[in-house]
Amino acid sequence: MRVRTRFPLARLSGTSLDVAVAAVLCAVMAVIEVLTAAITGAPMKAASLAMLLAAAAALAVLSRWPLVTGIVVGAATPLYFMLGSVDGVAGWAPFAVGFFRLASERHRRSAIAGIAVAFGFFLAGEAVQFELGRSVMVLSWLIVVLAAGEIARNRRAYLHEYQQRAVEAERSREEVARRRATEERLRIARELHDVIAHNISLINVQAGAAAHRRDPEQAYDTLESIRRASKETLRELRSTLGVLRQSDGTADPLPVTPVPSLARLDELAAQVTQSGLPVTVTVDGEPVPLPAQVELAAYRVVQEALTNAMRHSGGTSATVRVHYAGDSVTVQVDDDGQGPPGEAATEGAGLRGMRERAASVGGDLTAEPRPREGGFRVQARLPAGGGAATTLE
Repeated sequence: MRVRTRFPLARLSGTSLDVAVAAVLCAVMAVIEVLTAAITGAPMKAASLAMLLAAAAALAVLSRWPLVTGIVVGAATPLYFMLGSVDGVAGWAPFAVGFFRLASERHRRSAIAGIAVAFGFFLAGEAVQFELGRSVMVLSWLIVVLAAGEIARNRRAYLHEYQQRAVEAERSREEVARRRATEERLRIARELHDVIAHNISLINVQAGAAAHRRDPEQAYDTLESIRRASKETLRELRSTLGVLRQSDGTADPLPVTPVPSLARLDELAAQVTQSGLPVTVTVDGEPVPLPAQVELAAYRVVQEALTNAMRHSGGTSATVRVHYAGDSVTVQVDDDGQGPPGEAATEGAGLRGMRERAASVGGDLTAEPRPREGGFRVQARLPAGGGAATTLE
């Protein structure tokens, strides 16, 4: 058996609730009025009963025409006491229910207008026949009903604002979670691109060169370079995947390669040189310790710039310059080739990834052709202190 714990009227709203409340009040007040007349022996008057029922009936249009409800109830209640001889407590029921609901349902102006009408009628009646006790009772009823409605309205407004804040907080949490997930996906995409694209490009170039070499010794040397490049690719990829597997901090640590840094630029230059693009590395200024994320960003920028130079420029040499200037470090890669093929290259994943790398540590990057010297230049200026990492907005 299903037990209903809520009052039936509590499940209604709007006009349905208004009509139900009006019907219940009409029936209850008619019964109370008859019983009061029978107990007191006072004769019932049709005019007073009509005012009582009119006040209750006016509640049926409270949601649709609140001002009508306020004025009718405000006028009918004092007229009931003026025209009748019973003066039962039922006369206050439509008044209390009507103005409480008007105030709590945010029909504040209609409630105030109805109270003003009621106050005017009561004031006129007291001017004709003043009774102190009755005047205090009437004034108390007016104040209590209006105050109760205001309290209910403020409570409803507070609950509504609380719910809105809860919804906004939940939306903010979801937005933060989505932004963090997006940032993490971009970071993983950049790392995998940097790890794989460079070495695969080297392997591709070397394999193409080996296909055209007839000297067995040169072919063996090329194959050895391909073997080393593929081994390095697997090692770095395994290291990156190991970090991802340890996201919960419970997985067993996997052997990882040293974090790429500017100290390994000579190894990178030798690898690219062996693949057919001679690279020269120069360092200016007094080297200073850099945060790990700045070292990694600088290394990846140089790595990607050399990869692009080897794949797209068609040049015969490249230079890498590292300049330390106290609060910043600048890495610059120049080649003597033809540069990227058209404007489309500026929107490629490689250049976009380099810009994101620089921005992630608070730096900036430029990539443009060299009009005078020829070729292409990639230059990244990074803060030596690590800067403020940018986030997706």
